[in-house]
Amino acid sequence: MSEDVQLSSVTMEFGKFRAVDNVDVTIRAGEFFSFLGPSGCGKTTILRMISGFNDPTAGAIHIGGRDMRGIGPNQRPTALIFQNLALFPLMPVWENIAFGLEVRGVSRETRRRRADELLRLVDLPDAADKRVSQLSGGQKQRVAIARALAVEPKVMLLDEPLSALDLKLRQHMRSELRAIQKRTNVTFVYITHDQGEALAMSDRVGIMSQGVLQQVGTPQEIYNAPANGFVASFVGENNRFAGQVVSVAGEAARFDTTAGTFATRLGPGIGQGASAKVYVRPEHSTLEAQPVEGMNSVPVTVQEVAFEGNFIHVHAHDTHGAVHMVQLPNDPSRPPPAVGARRHLTFAPEHAVVLADAAVRGRA
Repeated sequence: MSEDVQLSSVTMEFGKFRAVDNVDVTIRAGEFFSFLGPSGCGKTTILRMISGFNDPTAGAIHIGGRDMRGIGPNQRPTALIFQNLALFPLMPVWENIAFGLEVRGVSRETRRRRADELLRLVDLPDAADKRVSQLSGGQKQRVAIARALAVEPKVMLLDEPLSALDLKLRQHMRSELRAIQKRTNVTFVYITHDQGEALAMSDRVGIMSQGVLQQVGTPQEIYNAPANGFVASFVGENNRFAGQVVSVAGEAARFDTTAGTFATRLGPGIGQGASAKVYVRPEHSTLEAQPVEGMNSVPVTVQEVAFEGNFIHVHAHDTHGAVHMVQLPNDPSRPPPAVGARRHLTFAPEHAVVLADAAVRGRA
């Protein structure tokens, strides 16, 4: 069983510092929801408020429709997994998993049976009698998850649990975590500063900056339709051009920059005369020998060619010295231009979106 988590106008202040600013969001029962943002943006504070370690200065938190005001961490239907995992090194694995059940007075036989069930769930059926020191990083991670699941939480709270793992193991554990969440159907609330983790695992993502919830949406919505410049910049790479909207026709606009006047589409809250930036993804940009009719074009000189395996990143500067990036597929039949080559950075109007820098507030 799982339950939803509702944050209603939640604010958290530490003295004069506002760590979380009027956040409204409903995390659906059985959903894998990630809060994504840079360090200090307020995401861990939100997790601590949901778990009961901090009470909000203003607003309310409901879990399964029940107001959590005045309810301590040990009485909430939540389990929290910390970044350092906090496993007990002197206990065998099964006792680590069953520790919460022991505190509740569950018999040893029942505890062992439940630990064995959970070890099968997290694909560690032969690890029950091992010591924590005998486990790999990924195995320890799964033991921590099993221990949290042992007390049958309705909501699992995870505070950057993969940050200490190496890249390959992090990538493996993403799919492991997602699979475990789907098998158990427990509501997962996941905290991370890693956009790859959030996009790969989540049903929905909430982007945080300076305590403000900037946007909530599916990974595809967050990446393809960012609500503002912060979201576009934080999630993925972009080529940016500052300027002003000089004319508007429906959702299309002409945008004047020092690099030229572009045909673009308008993002939320942008109108004629607005000063803003246009954002273009590197994978939506090409380098052409000549301008292409119907496309936006900027003269550039190739500055660097970086081989990334399946992709090649070409960095080029325009006549004003601004550096832009183009992502090309690794296709031997179409090699990238050489350093020093003059090309035209080209992109379609529908792939150029004008966005404001400010947060877009609203209920998710």
